[in-house]
Amino acid sequence: MTRREKLIAEPYGRNYGPWPYYSTGYDARGEPGGPVKWKYMGIPAQLIQIDVGPPIRQPKPSWLRAKAPVGENFHQLKKLARGLGLHTVCESAQCPNIGECWNHGTATFMLLGDICTRRCGFCAVPKGRPLPLDHDEPRRVAEAVATLGLKHAVITSVNRDDDNLGGARIFAETVREVRRVAPNCRVEVLIPDFQGIEEALQIVLDAGPDVLNHNTESVPRLYRAVRSGARYERTLKLLENTRKFSPGMVTKSGLMVGLGETMNELIDVFRDLAERHVDILTVGQYLRPSRDHLPIARFYTPEEFAYLKAEALRLGFRHVESGPLVRSSYHAHEQADGAKRRTSVV
Repeated sequence: MTRREKLIAEPYGRNYGPWPYYSTGYDARGEPGGPVKWKYMGIPAQLIQIDVGPPIRQPKPSWLRAKAPVGENFHQLKKLARGLGLHTVCESAQCPNIGECWNHGTATFMLLGDICTRRCGFCAVPKGRPLPLDHDEPRRVAEAVATLGLKHAVITSVNRDDDNLGGARIFAETVREVRRVAPNCRVEVLIPDFQGIEEALQIVLDAGPDVLNHNTESVPRLYRAVRSGARYERTLKLLENTRKFSPGMVTKSGLMVGLGETMNELIDVFRDLAERHVDILTVGQYLRPSRDHLPIARFYTPEEFAYLKAEALRLGFRHVESGPLVRSSYHAHEQADGAKRRTSVV
């Protein structure tokens, strides 16, 4: 089965019968097309070929052009990260805002190595068998935060399904180390789902980060293709538990668009997140890292991003970042400020 044949899972069958079925595409209104049944290598499952021809190449629209990474601060941060043996998600995930953020002296540090145990269809981070956990990593991240004089540090990681509790402890120790050497720096953690292990979430929360972020990434119908190993209900439960375990915590989540979802599906996800009292929402355009990743279904216009922001604010989010180049950590310090001020301006 090729990578295009397994895109866009219909896990609940909708009107097509029992799972597994796969959508053949989308019509002009953005609604899923009908299924086609076939067998693959004798497997008694029903699978769908969703792409019978070569992919249509779509040039990037003008509003998706980011500035090339240049500037003294950019090179200083890159040199510092290399010298301390650190990884940044800015580089590993090929973030289009790396030039702007790094030149302003901000970055998102990636814990637990640079090899992920999951194979999500959208992500550029390398996949495979990771190295053992590096217990000196928290100290080095804190040193980088202090050296750069950051006021808002974002700490994230790859998935380490081989050691969820160990990964949670590395997160917690990093928060404490940053607090020790840079007490005036606000700390945001962007955590994996820890396979739904509540003890791991509690370990991170006990360290007292200022913001806890866990990205939803996509709509439920697309989860099997977009987020390998993840579950939509597990994501919602993690955000719900964060509010339960730490009522005063600022919570945050983000989605990508352009993978084949509909507007109605996005609004439904917004509603689910709002019901879990998530404070901050980010919405950005999916950009294909390589030909081995999921194809782009379409590019959203700036007007559509403005519409999604207005809908999210109407549902009660305190702050919303919605735009073509928005990523989870883009303008993170402003997002946190906005959540505390209960911002509601589109």
